Amino acid sequence: MMQRSALTDGGDDVELHREPGRQVLPAVCVLAGTVLLTTGGGLLRTVAALGGVALGGAGLAATLRPFRFVIDADGLTVRRRGLRRQLRWAELALVVLDRPAVGVGGLRLLVVPVDGAVGLPPDARVDGRPATELLDLAHVRERPDEIATALARHAGDRFRDDRGTPVRSAPDFSVSLRGYSADVVDILVGHARTALDSDDPARRRAVRDELAEAMANGLPIGLRGYDVRQVDEALDALHVALTATPTDGVDA
Repeated sequence: MMQRSALTDGGDDVELHREPGRQVLPAVCVLAGTVLLTTGGGLLRTVAALGGVALGGAGLAATLRPFRFVIDADGLTVRRRGLRRQLRWAELALVVLDRPAVGVGGLRLLVVPVDGAVGLPPDARVDGRPATELLDLAHVRERPDEIATALARHAGDRFRDDRGTPVRSAPDFSVSLRGYSADVVDILVGHARTALDSDDPARRRAVRDELAEAMANGLPIGLRGYDVRQVDEALDALHVALTATPTDGVDA
């Protein structure tokens, strides 16, 4: 199929492509391990060489697996490890471009199937509902804005862009020598502010649970982060506000 741009012609399919250059590091590991094996040495050198070859080989295998991701008027065509099928829009209740608040990972594309849809592994959650992570945007070369434009055009009301500009509590948090990671806190507070403005009780409950889990597990600490006491107080207040929302309909 001819490669087309997400931004030029509103009627065309949009095909995503792997980020180039991901084979370089695994290839270097394989090459270095092979060199160590051929030059000989002791047991530790051999073990290290075999480890390098195995690690690099696994990395290369991952980058060479078949990959296809197409956004069009009919739905999403996905071909990747663990999932090879077309997902028609009628099978999807929600398509979300999401930025996780806590943990490793960047932008990702999640889908929530309609009731009764089968064949999608429930490896994530959106607004408390089972969801499937289809794509890590760090692994494709198309820009997030291009992908969002294509999804908004083809998925219509099913698409929700949750990237958002992070929103901070007022007043701004002080920065200390060692404090909570600013990126994580900004995203958590942004999620909470958006949920408080939402008319969706399920979304408020889901974000309330997200805050509770983050506080229970502990936020990451780094150099020049947000003041710990101020953030703890702000997150507690947001959790209470989400719990006390009159339309929530669920006791804390």
